[in-house]
Amino acid sequence: MKNLLAGALLTLSILPTAVYAQQAEANGTAHQAPASKAKKLTNAEFDALIAHPDRVLLIDVRRPDEVSTNGGFPVYLSIQIGDLKNHFSEIPKNKQIITVSNHASRAAVAADILAAAGFKVAGAVGAQTYETDGGKLLKIPVPPPHAANTAAKPN
Repeated sequence: MKNLLAGALLTLSILPTAVYAQQAEANGTAHQAPASKAKKLTNAEFDALIAHPDRVLLIDVRRPDEVSTNGGFPVYLSIQIGDLKNHFSEIPKNKQIITVSNHASRAAVAADILAAAGFKVAGAVGAQTYETDGGKLLKIPVPPPHAANTAAKPN
């Protein structure tokens, strides 16, 4: 009897979680990133904006290893998303800003941060998404480490 009661209590305690998970999945709200106000740019929109490089600034919030591994764009300002607020004074206010990450999730968060600070944000783009959809990324291989200079230096 004790085991039966314990089993019933366990079932009742798990049931609400299972029901919520099923509802979230059915509604398409399971495992979604926080909502962003930033526009996720299509390849066509992005290409049209960067066709005028004097009017836009790309801010890539990815780590340098992500840029070297996945590729990026020819000219951009690299600022880690956690450091973005510390560099507001270095970001020009007279240009439209496009934020970049791999799939535009971090870029959208960065775009929201910049827009809230008064910057003109055109939108966010994912570099890997851009490439998957037919865009071309610049891929620069990481150079090999320099061999240590073993020659004796004169004193």
